[in-house]
Amino acid sequence: MRLVVLALLLSATFAPMVLADAKWEEDGWLGTIGLEHLNEGDEFGCYGMPNLSWQADPGAVALECREYIEARIDASKWGENPISTFTPSDLTAAQHTYIRNQGFVIHGDNTGQSATAWHTAENIPEYEYDWLDLGRRGGSLEKGIANVEKLSQELDSGGLVNMYWTGRIGDATVRHEGEVIDMLSQRNDVWYTTWGEAYSYWTVERCHEFNHTLVNGIFSFEHIDTDACSAASPNAWNVPVTWIAEIGDSIVLESNLPEMRMDDSTTMEGWRQEGSILYISVLKGHYASFDLSEDTDYDILGRTQFFNNKSSALTIAGHSTTDLFLWSKRFDNSEDLRFTWLISPRSIDADLAWLPYVGIGVLLASVSGIWLLLKKDALTHSKAEGLMPASIGGEDDE
Repeated sequence: MRLVVLALLLSATFAPMVLADAKWEEDGWLGTIGLEHLNEGDEFGCYGMPNLSWQADPGAVALECREYIEARIDASKWGENPISTFTPSDLTAAQHTYIRNQGFVIHGDNTGQSATAWHTAENIPEYEYDWLDLGRRGGSLEKGIANVEKLSQELDSGGLVNMYWTGRIGDATVRHEGEVIDMLSQRNDVWYTTWGEAYSYWTVERCHEFNHTLVNGIFSFEHIDTDACSAASPNAWNVPVTWIAEIGDSIVLESNLPEMRMDDSTTMEGWRQEGSILYISVLKGHYASFDLSEDTDYDILGRTQFFNNKSSALTIAGHSTTDLFLWSKRFDNSEDLRFTWLISPRSIDADLAWLPYVGIGVLLASVSGIWLLLKKDALTHSKAEGLMPASIGGEDDE
């Protein structure tokens, strides 16, 4: 009995210390269905850490969140390093710099900074720091909140349209608006991308170099992977960029790249011809070769604003993704949609709200055990006294 009471007391004493040391629980789906989403083109970025505050120490939040992601999954099929993160709207420019120093070069949404990117169709980013305040356009995917007409208007106006999605609020599962998915499936002018893809594609405008030749009807093109350009945007991924070549009346007979269609709306390597214009989507460091029907004069006209010459781009940010399965499963049949999953571990405080009651139970059990032990000792002592032989007082017989 003494050992039982001792164990109860020790559990009541040390349980709070153990619970305080367990700060969050990881999302086990990242290592399973997370890999499927990765291969399909989704991105994994940061939302936050339950045990740390963005306002108190943004650098520490970014560091721990980055390590949480890197230990479990690559950020993208195009790059291992996570570069996208949520940040609240009340941080200073210096705090955003601390976060950026941890490798997160894209901060969203509507972070309140003076330099901005894609808050409107005309708000085209010019500098790296513009991406520290990525805009939010197009609203939410949530049923009852999503506005199909407004989203369609934003896509028609062009630029990067950044929607948001939260799959669960508290214990309630959030439903998505099916009409939005239906409307998007009918459009072929939209590049379905992620924050990191869009940023990495944009960086090529600031620094690029390529080789090209036309010899005996063989047109070759290479987007060179230079050290100078890599140093200009060291965190950017190597994503396929669409270049424009004017080849006159020639027709592509064969290529080492797969042929694309105008309807292809997700990032890939390939080519397609539209009259005298040849669109070449290729990674840096890769060599593209085209067997043309005839020798001709040609010209490299530059790159398209978005992949495959799309007129607008769409990103969907999955905010506060603590359960990838619940957040993503309803979009499994939407082949073109791409999500930037801003992930966070689950706080154990939310899942283990019953622990204080367990502590009270342990305490009551401990007190009850001590009381029973004392009562048992008292009864044992009383019985022992009753069984002892009585000593008769008086003078000695002798």
